[in-house]
Amino acid sequence: MAREIFETKRKALKINLNPDVYGTFAEIGAGQEVARNFFEAGAASGTIAKTISAYDMTFSDAIYGVEESGRYVSRTRVIKMLNHEFNLLTERLCGQKYQTKRFFAFANTVTTLNFAKNNEPHGWIGIRFQSVVDGPFNDIVVHVRLLDSDSRLQSKVLGILGVNLIFAAYYYSENPQTMIESLVDNLSIGSVEIDLVKVTGPIFESANERLLNLYLIAKGFARAAIFRPDAKAAQIKDYLYKKNIIILRTKYRQKSNPNFDLFNSALEQFYKNTGATPQNTVVLIEILMGNVLDEEQLITDQDLAYFAERAEYLCATGNNIMVSNFRRNNHLAEFIGSFKPQHVGIVTNVSNLKNIFNTQNYSKETYTNELLSYISGMFSKDVKLYAYPYLDKKSQTIITTQNVPVAQEAQSLFDFLIKNKYIVDIENYEAKYVKTV
Repeated sequence: MAREIFETKRKALKINLNPDVYGTFAEIGAGQEVARNFFEAGAASGTIAKTISAYDMTFSDAIYGVEESGRYVSRTRVIKMLNHEFNLLTERLCGQKYQTKRFFAFANTVTTLNFAKNNEPHGWIGIRFQSVVDGPFNDIVVHVRLLDSDSRLQSKVLGILGVNLIFAAYYYSENPQTMIESLVDNLSIGSVEIDLVKVTGPIFESANERLLNLYLIAKGFARAAIFRPDAKAAQIKDYLYKKNIIILRTKYRQKSNPNFDLFNSALEQFYKNTGATPQNTVVLIEILMGNVLDEEQLITDQDLAYFAERAEYLCATGNNIMVSNFRRNNHLAEFIGSFKPQHVGIVTNVSNLKNIFNTQNYSKETYTNELLSYISGMFSKDVKLYAYPYLDKKSQTIITTQNVPVAQEAQSLFDFLIKNKYIVDIENYEAKYVKTV
């Protein structure tokens, strides 16, 4: 049975008319967009204990403390806001009037598009709430990217997101997938990207954080999710910003482990070629979700469970894991390029290059445009493809970039990329590690 999607005003009014829900709104960065929805819906006095907008940094620091990193649009900031506001609620509102209340503190710290339109609009939004009267608290914290090209539209999106989050906390928290889906209720496609969700508290005791973040990709709310070696989800930009990055791509339902021996050879070569060090390099193993999204259109719970288990297993090898929907290398490179990396290495099988530079895989009318689009997107930044060889089943020959079959029409372009070291063969590999394709 399909879920009924309530309009934003109706959601806010339903919260306002709930006699048990009561809390604080603390918003920094785009006005009191969320609180405004509750005021305009009517009966807000039944819900709102206080609203605050501490825009001035001195005021904000006096209330919530100084951010040592200097970054005020951050997860640490929104957590400090939730801590402070929720503690005030439970300390001060303890009379008979509040004995039936389930308290919440809502907070956001956001930057919308500036006047020069040269910044990256994004923000952290969170709610700390009680699911039972006088009970322990639960947290939902999400990171969002605001994609509209107008700051007023971004502020409107932020207001709707906040209402959706508060409503989800009180009406959908026992069904995490519905909770995630509902965050974009009444929002137009392409207006927002949600690339991280964190949940804590007793009501989420059985929730799988990996599954929740994979669900963001499956629903098209995010393009990728990163899990640290401890299997915890990380915010992608924070994790990759201005780092050296090397990525090994692996396929959906790949039965065998990644070829760590050839990957380690690529990693050593990457350090040698770029001067990068393990301390300033993020090493990622990517699991591609894009193919199953193409094949099945609707990803199943079983698929999500597979990705979560696979991610956890590979994290246990001591690696960072990225699950993504990037079907092509150039889409991955463009995404990584948005984090201003120093050097990027994408490790792939030479057999993939054979497919890319094969005219039979494209229509005759679009081949040239598609190949040039691939090249320009792939190599516009400091990106190199590290190609590991494969063993041709028929000829029992090891195939590298030097003998891989390439369409005649693309040979000159392929030779240019090889000669200028945009595509690099992995050196010093042992033949026993080369697998048959």
